[in-house]
Amino acid sequence: MRIPSTARAAMAVCLALLLAALSAPVHAEKPGVSFSTLEPGAPLPAGWKNLPVVHGKPLTQYTLVRDGQTTVLQADADRSASALMHEGDIDLAQTPVVAWRWKAEKAIDGADNRTGSKEDAPARLVFVFDGDKSKLSLFDRTSMEVAKRIGGQDLPYATLMYVWSTSAAPDTVIANPHTKRVQMIVVSGQAGDAGQWQSLRRNIAQDYERVFHEPPGRITGYGLLTDTDNTGATARAWYGDIRLLPGP
Repeated sequence: MRIPSTARAAMAVCLALLLAALSAPVHAEKPGVSFSTLEPGAPLPAGWKNLPVVHGKPLTQYTLVRDGQTTVLQADADRSASALMHEGDIDLAQTPVVAWRWKAEKAIDGADNRTGSKEDAPARLVFVFDGDKSKLSLFDRTSMEVAKRIGGQDLPYATLMYVWSTSAAPDTVIANPHTKRVQMIVVSGQAGDAGQWQSLRRNIAQDYERVFHEPPGRITGYGLLTDTDNTGATARAWYGDIRLLPGP
């Protein structure tokens, strides 16, 4: 997701403006989403919003489709970048583990999550966290203050993504090229992954502490993202049910 140099300080946190369209967090009794319980062609599940990553760019299209005997979410990106997001307030003490399925049709030619001008992915799972911003570096706090003045919204303290990427080996941590407040963990993208359903499971609390070197705060939003705005390519991916579970 390329951020113009003239606005880089204001837009430093990837996906920051997504939360502007979300209301106050809802205390969900059972966070996650069951696409499999919905009908193909039905509206997106209640509470889920297709939100732009950068205003003015095309939106990725998210639709419910039939895959065998199951309904899944299909994501189609065409030089686009938007995320399907839901309000958070997930209690990681009770449900620190996320389990999900996804399938990417193919890798994105030229994509490299380590480089800002090539930072695209066919599939991502996104978690946005609250925290004590007074502990951040002066650069991070200044960037957030500038962004709030321009966008009118508080920016997330931190964002953790699980990504389908050919940029690095599985379990590699990649910092967003524009800010270390967004960290990505590679979970898919090796030879043979394309075109195959994968069932994945991660401990969000443990992963957060590993990459941000502190215990996680409250999750204020979560969702998924398929984007090709930097490479100008097209991509298609499918997402199955996403469940938040007790550990380990």
